[in-house]
Amino acid sequence: MSREHHDRMANAIRALAMDAVEQAKSGHPGLPMGAADIATVLFTQVLKFDPSDPKWPDRDRFVLSAGHGSMLIYALLYLTGYESMTIEEIKNFRKLHSRTPGHPENFITPGVETTTGPLGQGIANAVGMAIAERHLNAEFGDIVDHRTYVLASDGDLMEGISQEAIALAGHLKLNRLIVLFDDNGITIDGKISLSDSVDQVKRFESAGWIAERIDGHDPVAIAAALKKAQGADRPTLIACKTTIGYGAPNKAGSEKSHGSPLGADEIKGAREKLGWSHDAFVVPDDILKAWRAAGQRSKEARQAWDKKLGSLAADVRAEFQRRMSGALPPALAEAVKSVKETLAKTPKEIATRSSSEFALESLVPAVPEMVGGSADLTGSNNTRTKTMKAMSASDYGGRFIHYGIREHGMAAAMNGMTLHGGIIPYSGTFLVFSDYCRPAIRLAALMGERVIHVMTHDSIGLGEDGPTHQPVEHLAALRAIPNLNVFRPCDAVEAVECWELALRAKDRPSVLALTRQNLPQLRTGYDAENRCAAGAYEIMPVEGDNVDVSIFASGSEVAIAVEAAQLLNRQGKPARVVSVPCFELFLSLPPEQRHAILGGAEVNVAVEAGIRQGWDAIIGSDGVFVGMSSFGASAPYKDLYRHFGITPEAVAAAALAKFRPR
Repeated sequence: MSREHHDRMANAIRALAMDAVEQAKSGHPGLPMGAADIATVLFTQVLKFDPSDPKWPDRDRFVLSAGHGSMLIYALLYLTGYESMTIEEIKNFRKLHSRTPGHPENFITPGVETTTGPLGQGIANAVGMAIAERHLNAEFGDIVDHRTYVLASDGDLMEGISQEAIALAGHLKLNRLIVLFDDNGITIDGKISLSDSVDQVKRFESAGWIAERIDGHDPVAIAAALKKAQGADRPTLIACKTTIGYGAPNKAGSEKSHGSPLGADEIKGAREKLGWSHDAFVVPDDILKAWRAAGQRSKEARQAWDKKLGSLAADVRAEFQRRMSGALPPALAEAVKSVKETLAKTPKEIATRSSSEFALESLVPAVPEMVGGSADLTGSNNTRTKTMKAMSASDYGGRFIHYGIREHGMAAAMNGMTLHGGIIPYSGTFLVFSDYCRPAIRLAALMGERVIHVMTHDSIGLGEDGPTHQPVEHLAALRAIPNLNVFRPCDAVEAVECWELALRAKDRPSVLALTRQNLPQLRTGYDAENRCAAGAYEIMPVEGDNVDVSIFASGSEVAIAVEAAQLLNRQGKPARVVSVPCFELFLSLPPEQRHAILGGAEVNVAVEAGIRQGWDAIIGSDGVFVGMSSFGASAPYKDLYRHFGITPEAVAAAALAKFRPR
């Protein structure tokens, strides 16, 4: 197209962005105005997408990592013809129940690939999407053949997660990943030189990327750089030098156009400078028609892909469609049954990290979309089974990823893998390092994505490594995240049941908190029912109808609770034990089911080698808690449990103390 025509199409983005932000009285007009030329070239000449089929599996993925510039993607969705993105939605920018929230939310707006806003998350998600594309291509061939494009800002690249992400992408030579860097040199505080002097091109090159600088307002240069990137053998960074708030007469090029409305006078001046004489929210027919034509550009490619899919062997096509739909294979149920039957015949007194590994030996072959990994703790997390090949730049078909010491990047890449579809990612680290993963875990919960985090060394029970590595507050912190299941199994049987529940939780992430120390197998018979599905259940009933004490515990402390109950029973205080592998599932039960599990004992006691926070929902504020109220210490784990008073004798004494006259 002519430069004049390109400019008019780009100006449609700029006008919609400044009008929507002005009407909302909040938002970020600067990025959409500055990046409009990049977006226009990408969406009219390069990106493979079909607005009539937003979930087309072989579409290119576009990730707006700089999610604060959300009006860029909303304008593009409207202009290219996504049915759900009307001009009324644009006018309702940042209003309740609109499809145009302040930051892009994939579960709200069709055409948005991932929820962004916390800087750095989008680029790391994109690395996961690129991994998923290469892995599925290795499995299914060219029915999976697309690219992942990212628009990233200075802020994205300053966040530490970006280094983890780009290092992993460079190592794996993810050549289908292309990052467009909106290099405008401005942050909220002012010029980027206030806080940063990094040469991003050299930085990306040092991580194994191809990188170059271009004029981000030159459509010919943008198109040429994208074409070059499409033929690259490594991931590519295109640093596009732009002017934030491009077109604004007084605020362009400054932080004043970043995060607030331009104001009526500045918008009037921008219209004059851009040659855009149309009223607010009005896109002239010829420009809208050109944009809609761009939206139809890949329709034939999508139709050809549909035919290609139909030509696959029936079993291959069915398997591909099953994986992309997120449905689980029937073999899962049989695998779980097999593990539980084996444990009934031959009980295992092992750490739950080893119980998890034992379960994975059956689950991984049964669920071929499972792709595992670890943050350089493979031998400690037990997340790699004997038959799993490692993924590498020369073999994307491997099902185990060595993420390196990159917990945050790992968690965010896993989000991208599940957002892409066709993969159920799981990975391992220590529970204490959930702090490093937390922003990505939170976003997985917000988006409702099935991502599974295996987090071992879950308490003071890890022993000699000491308080730096002993999680105390982490279970409570994770349980505070809405829509996240936190599982803490007490033995090998609960471990496989929790794995099954995590795999079946299609609409939420899960954490499996697992021990380093060996635990007895408390459930020794075969039980077809998944008892962990209720979140809590009576693992040791009392003899007779009278119950004086109910002891609630999770994980390694369930065995302690059982011994404490036996002590109480011998002292004439009938006690029962309730295992609580998952607060979230238990608290979601109907009230009558919860009450039945809680029982009516005079004294309720909770035992967990963590802090009390969260347990009052189960034992009440008057309940007894035996656990931690400080950091841990360095010593053998049995010494630590005695030192901190988490023993059967201490639990029994704490319960008995509640019966003494006051």
